Amino acid sequence: MIEKMKKYTFLVFYKEYEQFLLQLRELGVVHVNCKVEGVLDNEQLEKKIALADKLQKAIAKVEKYAGEGVSEKAGNEVKKTEMTDVEIEELLDKLSSLEAEEQQIVERMTQLKREIDRMRPWGEFSAEKIEKLKQEGWKLRYFTCSEKQYDKEWETLYNTFVVGKEGSQLYFVAVNKTVEAYDLDAQEVELNKQDVRMLSAELDGLSGLLAAKRASIEAWAIANLSKLQVARKHVLSQIDWQKITLSTTALVEDKLCLLEGFCPVENENNLNKMLDEKHIYYSVAEPKEEDNAPVKLKNNWFTKMFECLTGMYGWPVYGEFDPTPILGPFFLLFFALCMGDAGYGILLILFGILTTKKKINIEMFEGLGPLITTLGIGTLVIGFFLGTFFGIDLYTASWVPESLKSVMIKGKVAGYDIQMVMALCIGVFHICLAMTIKAICYTKRFGFKQNISTWGWLFLILGALVTIVLGLTEVFSPEVTKWVLIAVGCISGLGIYIFNTPGRNPLINIGAGLWDTYNMATGILGDVLSYIRLYALGLAGGMLGAAFNSLGVMVLGDNPTWQWLFFVLILLIGHLLNLCMSALGAFVHPLRLSFVEYFKNSGYEGKGHLYEPFRNE
Repeated sequence: MIEKMKKYTFLVFYKEYEQFLLQLRELGVVHVNCKVEGVLDNEQLEKKIALADKLQKAIAKVEKYAGEGVSEKAGNEVKKTEMTDVEIEELLDKLSSLEAEEQQIVERMTQLKREIDRMRPWGEFSAEKIEKLKQEGWKLRYFTCSEKQYDKEWETLYNTFVVGKEGSQLYFVAVNKTVEAYDLDAQEVELNKQDVRMLSAELDGLSGLLAAKRASIEAWAIANLSKLQVARKHVLSQIDWQKITLSTTALVEDKLCLLEGFCPVENENNLNKMLDEKHIYYSVAEPKEEDNAPVKLKNNWFTKMFECLTGMYGWPVYGEFDPTPILGPFFLLFFALCMGDAGYGILLILFGILTTKKKINIEMFEGLGPLITTLGIGTLVIGFFLGTFFGIDLYTASWVPESLKSVMIKGKVAGYDIQMVMALCIGVFHICLAMTIKAICYTKRFGFKQNISTWGWLFLILGALVTIVLGLTEVFSPEVTKWVLIAVGCISGLGIYIFNTPGRNPLINIGAGLWDTYNMATGILGDVLSYIRLYALGLAGGMLGAAFNSLGVMVLGDNPTWQWLFFVLILLIGHLLNLCMSALGAFVHPLRLSFVEYFKNSGYEGKGHLYEPFRNE
């Protein structure tokens, strides 16, 4: 449900304007639509936004160092301190410096690891002894080649010695006083002055240094996380202040300041009381379509869980309808049908509970624990009625009581699987509901005169469906059914082809109606058929689960001993894989049915913006 708003216009003397904004922010109930022409390309504001972004990234990094418990504690202490712009820059510079120092150590360790791998075949040696040989006139050169390329004659001609071997690659050194040129089919390499032992010792030292550096960063993070959070809130508050200032209209040679905003009806009395006490001139009006009022959703605990799905598509425009109360129950039903397995429902319930209690911490599921639990409960219930439990067909299982089997959805309708027919019926109902909502809401927003065609299509589809059902159930005789269908067609035809746009040339209306007919005929049929996925995905998941069960039984055999281990592994890995794939499909496809088939036919636009009052953080 969308909460009612009031549009406020404030007129304040320029000397009192800053104090007025402070009072308005303290009250924290007024949403101001920022003017694009004022906010856009403002250099100072852009710098503040960039700084807030840097702080957000810094906080994310520091939270990883500080740990979850410290992050929550810091969040509770945010309001205890304040930060200046200079202190904010010093904090960010210090974090960058610490990260740069850590990165230098990591890069040096990476170089050492590569050098150790390169020097390992040459073994351990003394750099001092090699230097002594050079002083005595000996020249040492180092080569590597494959074992097949190595020629034994090199040992006589060039005094070579093989010092290492790695796979089929040989590493050798030529020691001479007189030979200057070497005719060798080998690659010459340059040795490090340190051998593997010395390089490894340096790497160990750097590992300790890195651990110490990370410990110091962690200590700094714990000490400064709350400061960074305060800094970001301070910057965001400055951004809001600048946006409000830039959205203010100056009047009467800049002596008066005009500001427009929106306040929920439930907070109207508090705002009026403050304005009257401060002797601020203001006017109150009902928001119009062109005012672009913000929306504040007000739903119960169940519907509120699904608001995140509405936000993925887009928030409703003020004066539009909130789709969440309908999207929620249908998404739950669609998800459960696509999963279609009671066993997987139990696993989802457990996963949702553990996520809610933060026993499982996965960033992408943060805050979604209650929703996952609810989807799991729906899957458990629907999975039972579909008769599937971890890929087992409960309807054919001998150990399931007949009383339970009697309530399971099994059988055929006109030669088709009842579950497929049910999916199509759900689709027809869902689309008809969407068209009904569109007709009602568009009439409310734009008037009946502008929506005669919408009502005509709704009357045609619903009237024809109801009449056909009554005819098939023999409530209407064939003759009555025929005449009712003719009446429905004639009445709806007038709205679709003749009066779809009152005041326009009837021939143009007929042409527009014919084009609309083509779009509806092709679109509605495709939309309804899309709901078969509710049947297909559930069937595919059940069949794949049953396949893993059969594979496990085959491995188990008739006289199992150690085969139990492979049996359990196949079931665990197989059903975990099937659960993940089914859950992904059960999320994406119902979302598509909601965003495409339902929203398209309900006329939902999703171009609104949420109510975000100007207030202290």
